[in-house]
Amino acid sequence: MHSQCVGYSLPVPNVQALATSINKSSLVPERYVRPEAKIEPVASTDDIELPVIDLAKLIDQEFSNEEASKLHLACQEWGFFQLVNHGVPEDLMEGLKVDIAEFFSKPLEEKMAYKQDNDGTIQGYGQVFVLSEEQKLDWSDMLYTMTRPIVLRNMKYWPTSPPTFRDNIDRFSLELTNLASCLWNYIAKNLGVAPEVFAQLFKDHPQAIRFNYYPPCLEPDKVVGHSPHSDATGISFVLHVNDVQGLQIRKDGEWITVSALPNAFVVNLGDITEILSNGIYKSVEHRVMIITENARISLASFHSPDNSIMLRPLPEVIGDGKPNYGSISYQDFMKAYFDKQLEGKSVVDMLKL
Repeated sequence: MHSQCVGYSLPVPNVQALATSINKSSLVPERYVRPEAKIEPVASTDDIELPVIDLAKLIDQEFSNEEASKLHLACQEWGFFQLVNHGVPEDLMEGLKVDIAEFFSKPLEEKMAYKQDNDGTIQGYGQVFVLSEEQKLDWSDMLYTMTRPIVLRNMKYWPTSPPTFRDNIDRFSLELTNLASCLWNYIAKNLGVAPEVFAQLFKDHPQAIRFNYYPPCLEPDKVVGHSPHSDATGISFVLHVNDVQGLQIRKDGEWITVSALPNAFVVNLGDITEILSNGIYKSVEHRVMIITENARISLASFHSPDNSIMLRPLPEVIGDGKPNYGSISYQDFMKAYFDKQLEGKSVVDMLKL
């Protein structure tokens, strides 16, 4: 079983149903109240925008060097960027968005047909990273599927309704695999590493897709949709299914709200890439906040390394310098990541020398 899907989560109430049942007179349940969310400053976003990388320019010989430099800077200074002109067919993206919204609008008992099964993986409909009865909970529900390599798929977690959903997930997962491969080429070159090295590290393209539903809340400043964390991946792609924003990234000590461009992917580097690059590139903490009026729906696609690798800074990147991180097997890294329950960047910090 691939580490990306290994984990365990205690069953907790369905948040979508909970949000519907809470009327103006009743309060957010104590397990969801997150006072720490209000303490940290949020930047006024008028003048701060994520870097935008144009894939069409990146692969065009005339503009490639200039766009690759922009990519390098985005990976170095932000760890996040928006990817436009990425070539994923618009009709596929729109069809998948409709399917996702329709799935989450179904009655709870229909969605529970795909619930997590406590089978040692986190695949299915429910929650993730819930390890104790005392733990504070996120204001969200999710459907988590292993999508690549195909041998790791467990189709009992893939909804059969809407009828187009499975086919769209399959086609979309292949598009994103190709997109990740393309970006790895340029990331490798920017780091002075042969693209074949990254191709070998990420062989078989382990990929999972998480479909997220963040219900509205009458007291949005009391809850957090997704706790602050960095991703235990190589690279992740986020697609906004509807136009409700809420994703925030931590930069220079404050939270910046991401304003996603229509049909762009919000791309972020994960902990794996930070370690491989010896800290030249950073994985950045991010979280999701909630609003009063509308649900936020998104999907996140996670691209992980081969299960058998030893995780350490690449010698080509270190050069004559020193490694800034120790080495750990990828399996042990993932175990530590799940044990930490999304505590910011605690696992990466643990490896720093």
